[in-house]
Amino acid sequence: METIILAVVIAVVVLGALGGLLITSRLKKPLPPPPPSKPDLTAPPAEPHVGDEAETPRDEERRTIEEVDLPGGGAPATVEEPPAAEKAPEIEIPEPSAGRLIRLRSRLSRSQNALGKGLLTLLSREHLDEDTWEEIEDTLLTADVGVQPTQALVERLRERVKVLGTRTPEELRGLLREELLKLVGTDMDREVKTEPESRKPGIVMIVGVNGTGKTTTTGKLARVLVADGRSVVLGAADTFRAAAADQLQTWGERVGAYTVRGPEAGDPASVAFDAVKEGKEMGVDVVLIDTAGRLHTKTGLMDELGKVKRVVEKHAPLDEVLLVLDATTGQNGLVQARVFSEVVDITGIVLTKLDGTAKGGIVIAVQNELGVPVKLIGLGEGPDDLAPFDPEAFVDALLGD
Repeated sequence: METIILAVVIAVVVLGALGGLLITSRLKKPLPPPPPSKPDLTAPPAEPHVGDEAETPRDEERRTIEEVDLPGGGAPATVEEPPAAEKAPEIEIPEPSAGRLIRLRSRLSRSQNALGKGLLTLLSREHLDEDTWEEIEDTLLTADVGVQPTQALVERLRERVKVLGTRTPEELRGLLREELLKLVGTDMDREVKTEPESRKPGIVMIVGVNGTGKTTTTGKLARVLVADGRSVVLGAADTFRAAAADQLQTWGERVGAYTVRGPEAGDPASVAFDAVKEGKEMGVDVVLIDTAGRLHTKTGLMDELGKVKRVVEKHAPLDEVLLVLDATTGQNGLVQARVFSEVVDITGIVLTKLDGTAKGGIVIAVQNELGVPVKLIGLGEGPDDLAPFDPEAFVDALLGD
């Protein structure tokens, strides 16, 4: 009995071992491949794999490289070139200074001839009584001619009109033109001195208060000089405003003028000294020195302006000291002129924005106040709108056509 049980146990163990081997062998067999599916004719072709180039080529023409689109479609990508270096500004050729005021006469006439027409209308009255002469005086004073010049003009007009008797419009216009020319002055030397006989360069210093257009005037004057065939060095002695030095350098670059500048808030006298030194070494014709816009009420700043003048004169005497005045400020400009003339010897006046005011009499008033001539006038914001002052063209613009 025990023998039978033992045999059964052995049989069970053997069968279990065989079953385990069978299951293990089945697990190790690879799965059969999936059944083939029908090709999808609408699907895009599969990406090529390694070795695909060895396959039999398809029955279609091979495309050239120009016909093959780059990934993403569209035109071929362009390779960006490195940015080109900034080009130096082209040198401009300014308009010659001769005849500028004639060209700008119409612009001057539009703003100024109210004075001339007003005077001609009053003088054309049949009876010139005291009230009319008072109106003539008021018209002149309103135009900033000044008290003394106005009184002198009215006295002469009274005498000549009395002698003249009958007055045609042509006679009145000729009479008024003569008297205004006497006031403006035809015998003053209005040439900007830039060519000393015994040396080079000529040295010009430009002074004035803030807001008169001083730095712009310096740049425009450089254009006038270059147009007349002279070489120029600019001295940016307004060190209190970095923008002023930048602005002046831009003006210079346009006409090929070299600009000497110093550190911001540096010593203006040092910059002015260096500008004259550079000008002498380079052999240029003219050095223009732009000073800071001094407030005439600041004693310390005005003293510094005197220092700039003294330092420059260690090289050579100044040939010109031009005072820039804003014509629209009227009588306040006379106060500025008076103070500046006490600090430096003003040799000439530049009146800016003369096309923007009807008070052209400031030309007469400032000359009468300082005893120095108006040499240049500004008649617009254009780079060539600075013109040499011509008394006859100015008076003709006052009277109109």
